[in-house]
Amino acid sequence: MFAAATKNFVKQVGDGGRLVPVPSLSEADKYQPLSLVIKKRKCLLSKKSKFASTPFTLKDILEGEKEISAGVSSYQLLNYEDKSDVSLNGRRGNQIINDVGFDVAGSDSIAFKASFGIVTKHEVEVPTLLKELTTRKINFDHCLVHQTRKSRMEILCVVMESIRTTRQCSLTVHTGMRGETMRFHIIEDQNNKGRDKAIVFPAHTTIAFSVFELYIRLDGNFELCVTPIAKGGFEKEKSGSSSMNKLRRLKHNLFHRNKRIVSIIPSSDGYLEDLFTDYYEKAASMTDLSTSYLREGAHARINLLNNNIPKGPCVLCGMGSSKRETVYGCLECSFNGQKYVRLHAVPCFDLWHKRVK
Repeated sequence: MFAAATKNFVKQVGDGGRLVPVPSLSEADKYQPLSLVIKKRKCLLSKKSKFASTPFTLKDILEGEKEISAGVSSYQLLNYEDKSDVSLNGRRGNQIINDVGFDVAGSDSIAFKASFGIVTKHEVEVPTLLKELTTRKINFDHCLVHQTRKSRMEILCVVMESIRTTRQCSLTVHTGMRGETMRFHIIEDQNNKGRDKAIVFPAHTTIAFSVFELYIRLDGNFELCVTPIAKGGFEKEKSGSSSMNKLRRLKHNLFHRNKRIVSIIPSSDGYLEDLFTDYYEKAASMTDLSTSYLREGAHARINLLNNNIPKGPCVLCGMGSSKRETVYGCLECSFNGQKYVRLHAVPCFDLWHKRVK
């Protein structure tokens, strides 16, 4: 019920899409200004980002013990009273059924009544906060930072504003069947009043909030993403070090898998370094048959199947067994007494002719 009411509130108030409805009454106190929340990126199965509360504030993940002095301003936003009659048919109806939180079997409509009264808006003084944070750094040893950094699907965010109630509020839900001339036709075998459910929650309950994402650099400095187009997350390590780690792992596997082939190539260690560096610099797909970067005068690459030569592993890297067996190669080169060589289209064909020919 609470989730349905807060979603409806955000939908009607709008605020350019920045407002996020509080999903649970039990977590409402965790969405206060300067609190930290985790934003889970959109995925194929979800069109909207999801937010999860944390027990921490921005100060908790900063180095040092200095408190954040930026103030929070408050003012009355509006007086909110809502009555809605919603059909349970369709996709939106299924979502409402989940949000309501009780059995609505036998009903095709729900009547909501949300009485929030006067709600107030509490927002951080952004210019003061930005000025103060220029000398602060993120503590990478903090458990929340450490765990979020491991995930590519999560972003740390800071709550910058919250909307709260000012008095005790009530939510009421009535379910029943739509009638032709009246709002509800009551199901007689249940009771003569339909089914009702009501909850009351205390004053100063947060019902919506908005956030700024954090963009955290490798040296601990960070930025608040104050514009909608700015994206948060962690700065990625330079591609060079990451690529070299991948090269070392691939080289290690290649040596153990193909010692026989590697042994015939002079300067094999430098060769493998050039092989994989060349591969990543050209960013070529293993299925890409482009020859635009092959040097002039190279042997022609052909489909061996057209010459009655069966599939087999690539003579250079040794990979290509089972379903990925190599079908391309060269008829102008020979190997192990055979008048042809099997070579992956990219990059093995070109690299073979650079080093072996």
